Amino acid sequence: MIPAEKQPRERNRVPEGSYTKFSWLLFIYILFATTAVWSQKPVYTEDLSSLRPKVVSEAGPKKDTLKNKIEVERSTPRHTVNAKVDQVLDSIDRFNLTRRFVDGYTIQIYSGQKKEDALSASKKLVDAYPELKSNIQYQQPKFKVTVGKYFTRLEAQKDLLRLKRLFSSTILVPERIMIK
Repeated sequence: MIPAEKQPRERNRVPEGSYTKFSWLLFIYILFATTAVWSQKPVYTEDLSSLRPKVVSEAGPKKDTLKNKIEVERSTPRHTVNAKVDQVLDSIDRFNLTRRFVDGYTIQIYSGQKKEDALSASKKLVDAYPELKSNIQYQQPKFKVTVGKYFTRLEAQKDLLRLKRLFSSTILVPERIMIK
């Protein structure tokens, strides 16, 4: 036999069977609560629209009503800037007619000192992508092969990615593009 001092203490121990009693009581409580809700009668409703008096409106709206005054005020502009905007747009149009060049981009696929390499790069481009036209330029001491004329970097990006697969040294170069 174990002495009383060495026996484990049982201060927080729950008596056996109390959980099952509690769960049964909880189940019965929930059952009664739900049946009490089901047994309630619905709220009283009745349609009284047939008893309401019917109002007949006049033949047309009066001309002096506040609503009509507001609509008239909205339809006639007070402070228009159309003439000033037209002047600015005309000046921009005249300026654009005098412009010969715009800032844009081109794709450079070759840059080197050998003319034969430049010609072979141009031929390789025509074989792979016949819709793209190449341009060979000589700027002493280098030959440069460029492709296309693009107004924005976004336009050039699609062709740049296609040409990078074929030519590893492909780069996007800013250039002034002549307007026709």
